[in-house]
Amino acid sequence: MTHEDSGDLDSLVRGRIRALRVAQGWSLEELASRARISQSTLSRIENGRRRLALDQLVVLARALDTSLDQLVESAADDVVISPVIDGAHGQMRWPVRADPGMTVMRRRMTEPPPENPARMRAHPGREWLVVLSGTALLMLGHRRFRIETNQAAEFPTMLPHALGAEGGPCEILGIFDREARCGHQRDGDGEAEGSRA
Repeated sequence: MTHEDSGDLDSLVRGRIRALRVAQGWSLEELASRARISQSTLSRIENGRRRLALDQLVVLARALDTSLDQLVESAADDVVISPVIDGAHGQMRWPVRADPGMTVMRRRMTEPPPENPARMRAHPGREWLVVLSGTALLMLGHRRFRIETNQAAEFPTMLPHALGAEGGPCEILGIFDREARCGHQRDGDGEAEGSRA
């Protein structure tokens, strides 16, 4: 890291401290009290007149309800994420950088889900999905849920579940936590249509 890069990161961290404090609606005095540092020290940290010390950053991160890593991470140059396209299964996936275990997936479905619980899957994790177009039918055990365009659903994947289209094609955008994603990979989830969720 060059001296110039170090200065940019320094400014970024100071800006984050101030932005997080303002977002909480806290005065300098209130954050200083929560972090157990003097108000003048906090003011000098925010405006660049005091060197950033690791011990102070740790207590400030804690007081601002964030982590030291998040407070000091450099600005990402690669903001735009391109999808991984799986044409064979009609899916697009995007990794979530903030949590490498999370995956966002877009699927188009044309068939209804299987209603036989023996054909549904259950695995650890949670899933969240939003219907982009059409109507999706979510089977959770013996219960059926219609999810219309722009509606969302979230459910624990330990319940036997399956997802498909109702009355024509539908497109969904799903977010899978690490365990749910692994459950789908173990089960070879590739069926884009009328598939187990």
